[in-house]
Amino acid sequence: MDCPSEEQLIRMKLGGMPTIHHLDFDLSERTLRILHEGDPSPILQQLNELKLDSSMLQTVQSEMQAIPEQQDQQRRMLWAVLIINFAFFIIEMLSGLLSASMGLVADSLDMLADSLVYGLALLAVGSTALFKKNVAKTAGVLQLVLAFLGFAEIIRRFFFHEAMPDFRVMILISFLALLANTASLYLLQKSKSKEAHMRAGMIFTSNDIIINIGVILAAVLVKWSNSALPDLLIGTIVFVVVVRGAFKILKLGQ
Repeated sequence: MDCPSEEQLIRMKLGGMPTIHHLDFDLSERTLRILHEGDPSPILQQLNELKLDSSMLQTVQSEMQAIPEQQDQQRRMLWAVLIINFAFFIIEMLSGLLSASMGLVADSLDMLADSLVYGLALLAVGSTALFKKNVAKTAGVLQLVLAFLGFAEIIRRFFFHEAMPDFRVMILISFLALLANTASLYLLQKSKSKEAHMRAGMIFTSNDIIINIGVILAAVLVKWSNSALPDLLIGTIVFVVVVRGAFKILKLGQ
């Protein structure tokens, strides 16, 4: 286990098991401690279904009680980040279509992917396993359809003459998205939570900041080269990221 998104997959997969009281992730050590009751075999079976090459290191008896995770505070943080990401999905999608920028369109889908991850994490609380799987399937398929439509549009624009992307809109909207992601990162860090799923959110948002900077750089190159190729290139890179995320979400529906 070496990826924050894999942690979200595990949380969603194990979230409906009543015998589990607490999950303690350590991404740096690639380990997971599970506080549970009874036989660990059903838990191992669920983990093996994710095909993450997981294995049990040891199992010990414990008298520890479940550790409180300050769930209400974490829910509020996740809701705030979800709303910011979904709002900028809409803003960047509309701006990308109006300014003919595939970089903005792709970045908007990355924002949508993050929104789905946070939404699924919130949805995991108090819902049935079957319901979570159906939502995950729907979310993953939606991401794939949108991403492949984006790829098709990039190919079309590469072979046919299109209007040049408006580099000024690209810079403005990406800068605003950069501020939004910075605000999200601040909210997550402000919680001072050491819970791994909150740290995962910080990593997701940090990656988004890098993408925002990439779109701004592409806009500068569009102006400098008087070519749409930098915009198509950054759009392709981000769409690849979105597709990878969609397949990880689809794993939840298995």
